[in-house]
Amino acid sequence: MIFTKTIHIETEKPGDIINLTHKIEGAVGESKISNGIVHVFAPHATAVFALTELESNLREDIEKLLDNITPKEVWKHDVNAYSHLRSMLLPPDRTLPVRNGRVIKGTWQDLFFIEADTSGRLRKIEVTVIGE
Repeated sequence: MIFTKTIHIETEKPGDIINLTHKIEGAVGESKISNGIVHVFAPHATAVFALTELESNLREDIEKLLDNITPKEVWKHDVNAYSHLRSMLLPPDRTLPVRNGRVIKGTWQDLFFIEADTSGRLRKIEVTVIGE
């Protein structure tokens, strides 16, 4: 069985981090699929996901890491090269197991969307649940 759903989110600024865990768990619940996988994909050239713990200090560390790896001022692409480079380093998708109707993740793990572009914007997240 396959279930699909589109989730819309709006980011406010570059580097905005949005916890999608509850929305993804809700989609899995809607799917009525007990065992399988959930695949989450952002069909955007400058959008990425992270699966980790996110407390306030770690949030700042993530922003610092991205700024260190892909600083905003050194690239040939004139507007948002760092945005595209970030989307090459972090995935635009994640796949998680589903068991007994629940998304399987670690104790401190949550699924986060990270805005990699130069401003906030409306984003579309495609969710596909596959299983039985």
